[in-house]
Amino acid sequence: MSNYIPTIGIEVHVELKTNSKIFSSSKNGYGMGANTLTNVIDLGYPGTLPTVNEEVINIAIKAATVLHCKIRKMMHFDRKNYFYPDNSKNYQITQSRTPIGYDGYIEIELNGTKKMIEIEEIHIEEDTCKSAHRKNITLLDFNRAGVPLIEIVTKPCIASAEEAKLYIEKLRETLLYANISDCKIEEGSMRCDANVSLRKEESDPYGTKVEIKNIGSISNVKLSIEKEIIRQQKLYENHETFQEQTRRFDSKLNDTVLMRIKETGNDYRYFPEPDIPYLYLTDEQIEEVQKTIPILPDERRKLYEERKMSKVNIEKLIAHPELSDFLNQYLETSIDFQIASNLLLGDISSYLNKENKLLKETKLTKEKFTEIVEKTSNRTLTSKNIKELLTDILEKDQTISELIKEKNISNITDDHILKEIIQQVLENNPESVKDYLDGHDRALKYLMGQIMKETKGSADPLLATTILKEELSLKK
Repeated sequence: MSNYIPTIGIEVHVELKTNSKIFSSSKNGYGMGANTLTNVIDLGYPGTLPTVNEEVINIAIKAATVLHCKIRKMMHFDRKNYFYPDNSKNYQITQSRTPIGYDGYIEIELNGTKKMIEIEEIHIEEDTCKSAHRKNITLLDFNRAGVPLIEIVTKPCIASAEEAKLYIEKLRETLLYANISDCKIEEGSMRCDANVSLRKEESDPYGTKVEIKNIGSISNVKLSIEKEIIRQQKLYENHETFQEQTRRFDSKLNDTVLMRIKETGNDYRYFPEPDIPYLYLTDEQIEEVQKTIPILPDERRKLYEERKMSKVNIEKLIAHPELSDFLNQYLETSIDFQIASNLLLGDISSYLNKENKLLKETKLTKEKFTEIVEKTSNRTLTSKNIKELLTDILEKDQTISELIKEKNISNITDDHILKEIIQQVLENNPESVKDYLDGHDRALKYLMGQIMKETKGSADPLLATTILKEELSLKK
């Protein structure tokens, strides 16, 4: 089968984290009883007038900033006219001619090569209500009607399904950290459409475009595009043509399924929304919003690398914003970031998961955590000690020093004392020494167990392991 060049564009709708809807005072919420978060504006009653929620504009400014877009300071809303049951007004208020953000990008990395995925525009619009189909009837839930959205549209610059997946992952990560949306794809607060076409050569015009609607997960973004590329390629190889069309991804079939043929272009008869005046953004407003943007993931990666944190820990930490935010309190200090991240991602995370708690709900203060890291670094505390103390550390107000005294913890951290104990253990266990030298790694665990037994668990495991290996190497 001959190779064809894919051209892919992605459109993502993201629900914004606001208290109320975009044009009414109804609560912006999820999971409530059907039609309980509505008023006459959301329902599209004749004679009602929209009022723009300023917080929506501020969040859209934030989104445009973190996605490296230019920000349009003078803009208006438009009416997108169409009839469909989920759109009771027969039009949707959106931005067509003056999107708030344009000419942006997100940087992805694939196989060590960085690439900028160009963002054509970001525009603000209202969500429609939700349709639920029950046999031969359709039920409508207007809780979603009027929920504020931004639509993020890329240029047709994505070259593979893997690039598309990486773009969505990076976009989601960025929006989450900027507190723009909760990006819960399973709840519909982030929805993705992909446009896919193929051509033989870069110099050829774009092929016939197929739109894949409402892809329900990030993994399915990649899978649906791969399946669509294969489908189109087979058609071209068989010298078949097809019309521009809309498809959906069927997760049961693991393939795209035809929804409708686009015989004519959509004519939405866009015109400026007459009930909403033009909006004018000032430099001061934009600057005030930009001051609220936290440290974003790529900058965090750079800062953590500078502090010698392992790449594995960096990615795990960034996947947990609360832990990353907590650690960022120490960016101006000299604590060991590798030890600190090990503690957060290890025993502390295990406790939080087990107790179903957030870090801010524990008694772990900045001062206590500093003390744990320092005492772990200078070997006053071992990993075994941390496990013993952890519940008290996170649930009590006592300092680490007070807890150590209360629990009567004392560790052997003197190299010379530990070396003598290890030499004695080796003399008492010649068979295990021989097993280790013969290549049986389990013998090392046995010898470590004997050392911990001899020291009643007070030996620093890391130091003991290092000295043990040194002593065994001398016997080769």
